[in-house]
Amino acid sequence: WRWDHVLVNIGNHFDLKASVFQAPRRGIYSFSFHVVKVYNRQTIQVNLMQNDYPVISAFAGDQDVTREAASNGVLLMVEREDRVYLKLERGTLMGGWKYSTFSGFLVFPL
Repeated sequence: WRWDHVLVNIGNHFDLKASVFQAPRRGIYSFSFHVVKVYNRQTIQVNLMQNDYPVISAFAGDQDVTREAASNGVLLMVEREDRVYLKLERGTLMGGWKYSTFSGFLVFPL
């Protein structure tokens, strides 16, 4: 999944082209996401990844709903230069930043 717009990127640690956040420092970070599926009769699964390992997931699979949303969030211990991003495992997401979002921020530096 690739993002098409960035609203806030203080420090430029989110690479829009790669759609990856790279942590500038070690600490506790808060990450959340909200995604919307496009078509009915499909299931979406999205994983929040840290260095290519899934941390949390969200699913939407109601077969009778055209547009359905899935969300999740986590406080995560992140090391300097760790990469955090979303990976679409299954399904098709509604395009555009107005429908699907990904946010993260440093809560407590270590």
